[in-house]
Amino acid sequence: MRHASVAVKRREEMEPDRAAFLAEILRALAHPVRLRIVALLCRGDTHVNNIAESLGVPQPIISQQLRILRMTRLVDVSREKGLAVYRIVEPRLHSLLKCMEGCGAS
Repeated sequence: MRHASVAVKRREEMEPDRAAFLAEILRALAHPVRLRIVALLCRGDTHVNNIAESLGVPQPIISQQLRILRMTRLVDVSREKGLAVYRIVEPRLHSLLKCMEGCGAS
């Protein structure tokens, strides 16, 4: 019986590389503006000026935060009619945000 419990414990352990990867994602989301950007992009693709206007944050700050989200491959950018249009790359971010909101609920 002891052997079975050891096998279960090993499956629950997280490998160091996986933990480091997940920590990078959490670091990328660990900024109020970036979290708000991700929440907005979960509703649909949009351009940087629309993000800045919707969030009431200056466009240069939005661009800086989007760069960090792009570096962690959480969002991507494409050009449409000369505008940079951003989109969520990882569709499970929406579920993660809902989970985080639930954790903070009173």
